[in-house]
Amino acid sequence: MTNAVTYRTRWADMDPNGHMRHSAYADFAADQRVALLAQWGYDVKRFAELRLGPILFREETKYLKEVNIGEEIRVDGHLASAAPDGSRWSIVHTIYKADGRVAATVTVEGAWLDLDRRKLTVPPAELAAAFSAMPVYEAPVR
Repeated sequence: MTNAVTYRTRWADMDPNGHMRHSAYADFAADQRVALLAQWGYDVKRFAELRLGPILFREETKYLKEVNIGEEIRVDGHLASAAPDGSRWSIVHTIYKADGRVAATVTVEGAWLDLDRRKLTVPPAELAAAFSAMPVYEAPVR
């Protein structure tokens, strides 16, 4: 099962310099995460039923190649790390240009929030297992 999602950049994704604005990279990474969770059976409705939600503590973007309006990009996510119980995790999203070159990476560190108690919590075992089955991020050799 692939976790990559393909998008076409829009006018709203651009900055005054004519290339993709910094926050659009984070938006595409977040959308890919939401799509992946839904693929595992954890869509917005399921999270509402569980009274559980993902939260981020840190987000870092490395910009490597310019992305312009109307370009097709592909976004994937790889697990960088996860606690054994799945309570905390880190994902590296890679944003590729249509020609396969890496345009950016977006690294996020997150956890699960009990929406009623407003405290960090452990996810259901099935969700923790899905995270542990994600492809593992391998940093490029430089």
